[in-house]
Amino acid sequence: GHLMRADRINMETAGDTSRKKPAPNKDQRDKLQILKGAAFLAAGASAGVALGFGSTLALAKKRNPEWFSKGVMATAAAPESGASLALRALGWGSLLSCCGVGVLGFALWKILGVHDLTQLRLKMASFFPSVPRSAESAAGAARPDWDASFKPK
Repeated sequence: GHLMRADRINMETAGDTSRKKPAPNKDQRDKLQILKGAAFLAAGASAGVALGFGSTLALAKKRNPEWFSKGVMATAAAPESGASLALRALGWGSLLSCCGVGVLGFALWKILGVHDLTQLRLKMASFFPSVPRSAESAAGAARPDWDASFKPK
């Protein structure tokens, strides 16, 4: 009797669809895809900046450790250490570049009078000529041999 009651409960809950989440619509999927792309680009850019800055510091320390240690500590001759000055310059440069790109993008957005990315793509397509596709690329030709492309001549 106990086994049959458990089976009946399982069948009743299996037919209950009120607890299931509704499927996301196209707009939600598009927004999620954009967020995933933005997160991927931000992570890649951050990793590139961290690796580039770290490798530059390591190279500077390897080339001349004595001067590198003098640049890390502030002295009477130089009230601000070289590392502090470099980090301050990096911070200001990053801030100004991000703000500049934001202002440029906002100005372009307003000048073109677009309201979303689809309109922006269509407006840009009307300004610039389309890239003609060759018969090979349209048919899905074989991928290029990147190893051969980057071999020294």
